Amino acid sequence: MPEAGESVFLPADWRGDAKTPFDADTAFNGFISTNVVFALEQLGLFAWFDENGRLDVPEYCRAQQLDETVFRRLLSAAESFGFLVVTDGQVTPAPAWDDLRRKLGFFTWGVGGYHDVFASAASITRGERVFGKDVLRNEAMVALGSAQADLAMMRHLLDEQVAELDFSVLADLGSGISERVCRLVKSRPGARGLGLDISASATQLAAGTVERHGLTDRVQPICADVLDVLFRGRRIEGADQVDVAMSFMFLHDLLVDPSTRMDVIPALRKAFPNAHTFLLGDTTVRPRGENENLPVFSSGFELAHALMGVPIYTREEYENLFREGGLHLRRTIPFGAPHTYLFVLEAQ
Repeated sequence: MPEAGESVFLPADWRGDAKTPFDADTAFNGFISTNVVFALEQLGLFAWFDENGRLDVPEYCRAQQLDETVFRRLLSAAESFGFLVVTDGQVTPAPAWDDLRRKLGFFTWGVGGYHDVFASAASITRGERVFGKDVLRNEAMVALGSAQADLAMMRHLLDEQVAELDFSVLADLGSGISERVCRLVKSRPGARGLGLDISASATQLAAGTVERHGLTDRVQPICADVLDVLFRGRRIEGADQVDVAMSFMFLHDLLVDPSTRMDVIPALRKAFPNAHTFLLGDTTVRPRGENENLPVFSSGFELAHALMGVPIYTREEYENLFREGGLHLRRTIPFGAPHTYLFVLEAQ
């Protein structure tokens, strides 16, 4: 595992299998196929094949109340892309299905979450529409896609790092429904957790998550804008007891305002004055080169954030930001999704 200052070994699949330049056939069929994959997920086929080796079309359509004619057309499209094998009304996964299953979260994130944003690229570029006003992403699909990617690619890596840490109170910034903080606290007898999220609805759902895990006396969901905590005097009860603070796929949102960008890390340390470790995970700019293949996700992540007006950063820019903010980089770990890293940092 690379320590600070060492070269980071990049996983082979970060180099990607999509050969560039795309021809028109590949580009168009790629667009259709992403929508087909998302539809299959929405219709329950990924969950079905997780439990069953074969799907009977008439039986499935009756059980799910689907239009069989349309469903068969969708299956035929999936077969043409090499995802499924369809024979006399019986459907089985093709070898390519396993890779789709592992990367399913990116399809949910891109098609389900950012479809309207990508479709509005021209009008946003012309200034006719603005993200956050005229154009919105589907927050529920973004959250679901992120959760799917986390389960398939990231969770085991985070668990390995947390297992090495000594802590009694854990804070998760941008915690959603507090599933992650509950899972980590539950694995550590006697530990407690705080889950901060700006969404009131997510915080309400988090109360149910905490109750379901039997942690009502150990995990506290808090509805709070982290920027209010860092820069606007919002005080969080128990923040001075936090040993480890973490955030995932969220740091770039804290850095949007250029006037406070360099103050985010010092403010984070001040908000959690006794935290000895910070676990910060985020996706970075894909390094450019000549005649490279494209991995999944990177191009979508970069374009989506450009259309939203949210800057993103290279790995080296993040590491410099941490150093200048007074955090010692213990290690940089490739974190599942292409060009996404988990930075393990010590307070100095």
